[in-house]
Amino acid sequence: MTAFEADPGWLSFDPAPSKPAFTLPPGTVDVHCHVFGPGEVFPYAPERKYTPTDASKEQLAALHEHLGITRSVIVQATCHGADNRALVDALEAAGGRARGIATIRGDEPDEELARLHAAGVRGIRLNFVRRLVDPKPDRHYHDLVARIAPLGWHLVVYFEAADLADRWDFFTSLPLPVVVDHLGRPDVAKPVDGPDFERFRTLLRDHPQFWAKVTCPDRLTVAGPPYDDVVPFGRALVEEFGDRVLWGTDWPHPNLKSHMPDDGALVDFVPRVAPTPEARQRLLVANPTRLYWGG
Repeated sequence: MTAFEADPGWLSFDPAPSKPAFTLPPGTVDVHCHVFGPGEVFPYAPERKYTPTDASKEQLAALHEHLGITRSVIVQATCHGADNRALVDALEAAGGRARGIATIRGDEPDEELARLHAAGVRGIRLNFVRRLVDPKPDRHYHDLVARIAPLGWHLVVYFEAADLADRWDFFTSLPLPVVVDHLGRPDVAKPVDGPDFERFRTLLRDHPQFWAKVTCPDRLTVAGPPYDDVVPFGRALVEEFGDRVLWGTDWPHPNLKSHMPDDGALVDFVPRVAPTPEARQRLLVANPTRLYWGG
């Protein structure tokens, strides 16, 4: 029995996803997935804004085997705050087949950052989504950058599309590679060639240190599965920024309200946004291998 009870109405991940019709190429990397707890072993943070159902490293590994995923990048969940123990445990169990994105406070001793690096951490996530965290002054984030730069780490940023204009000067001042979560969270009810999404494309076009995750059609859709309304946005990024796009499942899909996606269907979304074998190889294998394993 866990020490934590999930929030009322919490949607748990599908325990029996379909087998995808699309076969992922060897070496595919899931660059955006999480582990939650188990809460009785790795307690959730007191300051968390949600309490999920547990989602263990063993369940994540089983999903990846089912889908045909070779390696992963495990992103520290906000429900764990800056306590990276569950992340490190999952990385160590993966035996080099996983990298990690941590959360740090900024006051950690150098020895702790070195321990995270040895476990496989290669970056930190800066979350600006107010329903999930309380954003801090820009100076705080620049201080974090100064701590991680000597390690060769990069940044992952999560924000709402409507906030990009206000954050533009800050984002473009960041001196490290920056990976943007979930297509920059566009409003897919608006035109793909409209000014809002064009602002995000301009960010990528004018600032080559930025990368984009072609992830989470289930979070962005208005129409629902099979996410036809998200396809043009993902395809636009894959076509224009083919060497700086990444893909992942977002398992176990925290904080969804409308539906819980079938992870097999999320794999079948890939060829719709990356229609050629060459584009898929870059998206799924070459790009994440270069960024996270250095080759």
